[in-house]
Amino acid sequence: MTHFSLSDEVFEQQFADTTLAPQLFSHEAHLRLAWIHIQKYGKDQAIANVCNQIQRFDRTHGDGTMFNRTVTVAAVEAVAHFMGKIEASDFTNFINQAPRLRNNLKDLVAQHYSWNIFTDPAAKADYLEPDLLPF
Repeated sequence: MTHFSLSDEVFEQQFADTTLAPQLFSHEAHLRLAWIHIQKYGKDQAIANVCNQIQRFDRTHGDGTMFNRTVTVAAVEAVAHFMGKIEASDFTNFINQAPRLRNNLKDLVAQHYSWNIFTDPAAKADYLEPDLLPF
């Protein structure tokens, strides 16, 4: 079973109420969550929603230390960027047209930051603006 076995509505709801099986929340599922929220609520609200929900999911199913606010915002920004360039009616079609999101998110983010936001303790706690290229 993968996150693809759930409809967008069920996936969104189960993630929001933290009943989604943790093993289903992969990197790709993270991107899907961003895609769903951007479509439904717009980018700014999607950033707030996804950050809050991932942080709550991490506290519920983990030890509360995995959430990284800067990485989450950067991922939503990256998904929004690709959504502006790709015509897709569903997430599967979208991600198949944007393999760089699935396979090279770290490289995409590195174009914006001169340091590793994935391991930076300050980036985990607060959103840090890019220093190389704005979103």
